[in-house]
Amino acid sequence: MTEVIDVEGLLETMCSDLSGHLASRQIDDPCIVGIRTGGVWLADVIHKKLGIAEPCGELDISFYRDDFTRIGLNPKVKPSVLPFETEGRHLVLVDDVLMSGRTVRAAMNELFDYGRPASITLVVLIDLDGRELPVQADIVGQKVSLSGNQQIKLKGPEVLVLEITDK
Repeated sequence: MTEVIDVEGLLETMCSDLSGHLASRQIDDPCIVGIRTGGVWLADVIHKKLGIAEPCGELDISFYRDDFTRIGLNPKVKPSVLPFETEGRHLVLVDDVLMSGRTVRAAMNELFDYGRPASITLVVLIDLDGRELPVQADIVGQKVSLSGNQQIKLKGPEVLVLEITDK
């Protein structure tokens, strides 16, 4: 059985929530950074919807994962691209799914290697159970609980489709 979640509707709400969040913190020049792969697709949409002037950044956290030595290197590793200075900037970090918190930790470690941002706002499409680290998103599209035999996958990038399927 496959369940499809309305990504476009979630993105509309997330963009509205993010605009309010940034305005309440008086941030008018954020930089958007997506975590490969799904986070980059989402970051691109958010970037366009919010009309952000700076180009979008992309992180490949493969070298920053804490399980790198156990699982090996992803064969599709690409360099991260941050076409702006991070030092003193307000960053919006975007990912598709937040579960353990380890991907976000790795992304923040990489971001700090580029410079010390003024702030990082975490935006995720889906917040799953299973946190192992004290990481919490500022903007969440939807909270989802999966049963033990389900998995969630964002497909794209042309048309973003989020599917919950049985394994």
